[in-house]
Amino acid sequence: MDRFTIITNGIKDKNRTVTNRIANYLCSHQKECLILQAEEKKEHQPYYHTDPSRIPDDMQCVIVLGGDGTLLQAARDVVDKDIPLFGINLGTLGYLAEIDQHSIYPALDRLMSDRFTIERRMMLSGTVIRNGEVIAGDTALNDIVISREGALRVVKFNNYVNNTYLNTYKADGIIVSTPTGSTGYSLSAGGPIISPEASLILMTPLAPHTLNTRSIVFPAEDVITVELGPGRDGGVEQGVASFDGAARVPMVTGDRIVITRAKKDTKIIKINNISFLETLREKMSNN
Repeated sequence: MDRFTIITNGIKDKNRTVTNRIANYLCSHQKECLILQAEEKKEHQPYYHTDPSRIPDDMQCVIVLGGDGTLLQAARDVVDKDIPLFGINLGTLGYLAEIDQHSIYPALDRLMSDRFTIERRMMLSGTVIRNGEVIAGDTALNDIVISREGALRVVKFNNYVNNTYLNTYKADGIIVSTPTGSTGYSLSAGGPIISPEASLILMTPLAPHTLNTRSIVFPAEDVITVELGPGRDGGVEQGVASFDGAARVPMVTGDRIVITRAKKDTKIIKINNISFLETLREKMSNN
C-alpha cells in the first residue's frame, strides 16, 4: 500500500500526537498520507463525522484512529468509497480496532508491505416508511435500534419477516444487529455472540415485558420490518430509530422500518493472527 487517509478522533488524540507520528512515519517511507478530523455532526450535513468527498478515490487504506466507535462512524461515512479500514485503538481493547498505540510501527510496516488480510463485514440498511412514503433511510455496521422516545413505558413493536407477521414484542425497544453488532448493545440486552464472519441478522428485544422472550436469528437475505404499535388506550406512540447509536429518525404509531442487508460491506484490514475467539476471551476475562 502506498496511499493512506487517516481519520483521527480529536477527543482521544487531542494534540494529534499519535496522528502525527503515523503520518510522519508513512511520509518517511515515501507514502502518500492525508489527515482528516472526525468532526461533530452538523445539521443538514450529508455525512456524519467525515466528509467522504475529501478522500480521493485512489486511496488504498483508511486508518481510523480512536476506537471501535470511531471506526463505526467512519464505516458509515466512507462505505461507498469501498476502501478498507484499519483501526488503531487509543482506548480499551476493541473488536474492530485491533492495534493499540504501542504496536503502531510494526503494523504500518505490514500495511506498507501488503502483509494483511481483509475481512468483509455485512451492514444493514434501514428505511423508515410513513403512510406508504419513505421519510428516511440509513445504514449501520453494528445495529439498528427501534425504541420508545421519552418517558418510561411499555411499547408494542409488531414484527414481520418477508412481509409475514412474526410476533409482537412489548418492550423498551428492538435491536436488529449484524454479527459484528452482536458484541455491542445486543449483547448487553442478553443476545447471543455471533462470529463476525457469519452472514445473518439478529433480532433482540430490549427489556421485554415477558419472561419467555429470546433473540431470533434470521438469514441475511430476509427482510425484517418493525412497526411501532399504538400507545396506551390506542393513542399515538412516539419512538425513534437509531443507526449505530448515531443517526436518529423519529417515528410515530403506524410507522414501519424495513431492514435488509446493505448492498455494500465494510472491509476491515486484519494484520494479527489473533482470532475473534481470542479477542472475545480476553474481553470476557477483563469483565
